[in-house]
Amino acid sequence: MSKRAYFGTDGIRGQANRHPMTAEVALRVGMAAGKMFMSKDERRHLVVIGKDTRLSGYMIEPALVAGFTSVGMDVRIFGPLPTPGVAMMTRSLRADLGVMISASHNGFEDNGIKLFGPDGYKLSDEQELEIEARMGEGLDQNLASPRELGRAQRIDDCQARYIEIAKATFPRRMNLSGMRIVIDCANGAAYKVAPMALHELGAEVIPVGVSPNGFNVNEDCGSTHPETMQKAVRDYRADIGIALDGDADRVLICDEQGHIVDGDQIMALIAGDWSRRERLRGGGVVATVMSNLGLERFLAARDLRLERTQVGDRYVMARMREGGFNLGGEQSGHVILSDFSTTGDGLLAALQVLAVLKQSDQPMSAVARQFEPVPQKLENVRFSGGKPLESDQVKAVLADAEQRLNGSGRLVVRASGTEPLIRIMAEGDDETLVNQVVREIAGAVKKAAA
Repeated sequence: MSKRAYFGTDGIRGQANRHPMTAEVALRVGMAAGKMFMSKDERRHLVVIGKDTRLSGYMIEPALVAGFTSVGMDVRIFGPLPTPGVAMMTRSLRADLGVMISASHNGFEDNGIKLFGPDGYKLSDEQELEIEARMGEGLDQNLASPRELGRAQRIDDCQARYIEIAKATFPRRMNLSGMRIVIDCANGAAYKVAPMALHELGAEVIPVGVSPNGFNVNEDCGSTHPETMQKAVRDYRADIGIALDGDADRVLICDEQGHIVDGDQIMALIAGDWSRRERLRGGGVVATVMSNLGLERFLAARDLRLERTQVGDRYVMARMREGGFNLGGEQSGHVILSDFSTTGDGLLAALQVLAVLKQSDQPMSAVARQFEPVPQKLENVRFSGGKPLESDQVKAVLADAEQRLNGSGRLVVRASGTEPLIRIMAEGDDETLVNQVVREIAGAVKKAAA
């Protein structure tokens, strides 16, 4: 596959107003993607655009609108809406393309552009490469005539529509009355829809991270800072805590004592429930190389399998579609329920957990820990340039670590697709060995990156 100039593992992402996250690049994305998804028939073509709450959305959104309208596409603008909501609305409004403006769990300084096809699924690598090729064209090429310019319109009811779709995924004849729930929306895209959906299902809702100001998305709140949710759960004596990220496609949960329930435990909880009710399809779950070995063993004990993909929820989704799976996700909290959504959806995953909790008539702490995780150590090493993983010294340390973990654990070392980081993960039954190999690898990477 050709080297990608703009797209990473989850769309285009970078620091706002610095290449590649500039108004010009956004304009070029709109023009290139618009030309690519415009068929030759005479009908009007449509793109929908949602965003989270970061300040730079006000710069990127109009640049995208200008790009799409300049090549003849009509635009519907949603304003703040979770990423999965944009994917849903792309299909619901029969749009040719969907766009989400967000840098997910990153701070407000960053932003990003994610694209969805007419089926609501993220674009393939090949489609992204084609868009990149078209982005190199001159800004005055293949433009619409004055009469054929696209029109832009703001849609005001998209949040209400998403809430109704989310509520419909909750079991009928069941509600959340009697439950006190903390929901931390990370001052992001779900700051209105998530608390409202839980309230309408009957819960007593304690909202956190619902006062966005353009600068505070993911700041000391949300799934990247779960301590805010944990404190609120303890302070308000809530039954459960739910923390979303900036664009609400991932979720972390904590029990009534404040103990964290990560994406692996959430997938295990849903898989066990769906398997018992014969709703689980594909014979197992799809997750990434980062998911804990304990999840694999949990599933195997139930004659279910764990299929692993490279990191990135779109790779999980692609494997789910190939193999007919309806449950997959990432340890970080992207949970994909393909019966309901085409991408990770934090609110929908939380609702499935709440359904299990409500049926169990037990506290969350009694159902949260579905398996004992294998000791796992994660470390990120930041680097400023070069390719430290190609260093002979790093390769030698990696080979030695693989040999020592052989048969009793796993090692995953990779460059981040969204940040200048080398991500190091080791897991195994021997916690001392796991910590040691991660420390040695991190040391070698730091030397190579110096």
